[in-house]
Amino acid sequence: VQLQASGGGLVQAGDSLRISCALSGGTFRSYSVGWFRQAPGKEREFVAAIRGNGGATFYGDSVKGRFIISRDNAQNTVYLQMHSLNSEDTAVYYCAAGNRLILSTMRSGSAYDYWGQGTLVTVSS
Repeated sequence: VQLQASGGGLVQAGDSLRISCALSGGTFRSYSVGWFRQAPGKEREFVAAIRGNGGATFYGDSVKGRFIISRDNAQNTVYLQMHSLNSEDTAVYYCAAGNRLILSTMRSGSAYDYWGQGTLVTVSS
């Protein structure tokens, strides 16, 4: 399984941006996909996740109400739509996938088996 994250860039505070994660080499529908981010000097943080075979969603407290995760099973792609961006959202965003996650592990990076290379989102204030 390979993951390709894309769509990052430089935006202004208050802007919106959508990043994508394309999965190949596996049965996409069966994979749960999560987004994590890491800012310079900070630990990796859970952002959002969406389950395979049903699509239940999960969000980190810092993005709840501003970010929306969705999946397009026909395109083998998961999207993260980000609104009301601020400087605290500046980070490298990584997508990760796994097909053995249970509900209680959806926010844990160690539960995911596959990781993409990351896409940089920079929010200028």
